[in-house]
Amino acid sequence: MDVLIHLFVGLHIIGIAALLGGFLTQMKAMGRGEARMVPAMLHGALTMLVTGIVLVGLNEAQHHHVNTIKIGIKLALLVVILGLVYVKRDEEKVEKSLVTTVGALTTANIFIAVLWT
Repeated sequence: MDVLIHLFVGLHIIGIAALLGGFLTQMKAMGRGEARMVPAMLHGALTMLVTGIVLVGLNEAQHHHVNTIKIGIKLALLVVILGLVYVKRDEEKVEKSLVTTVGALTTANIFIAVLWT
């Protein structure tokens, strides 16, 4: 079961990398006012959501302590990120503030995961 948990942690990190990487690729375009929500951002957010839910379930099944407040906050941030990316995914240009919000919330989610013990 531990191997399965580690596998899903790796997939979760890949989702984070896709979401944050998608944001970072739009930094130059934000300066020109041509930023958009790239598919990597949507796929990364969905990967994070699915693997995060699986990880909580696997940890609960192993009777490991799960900090439900931390998980709830991370889930709330991810739902906002996913909503913004999903709604604006087909637009050719997206406001700089929305792309910045996605990047900031993603970064906050990472720091919550790493620093909140």
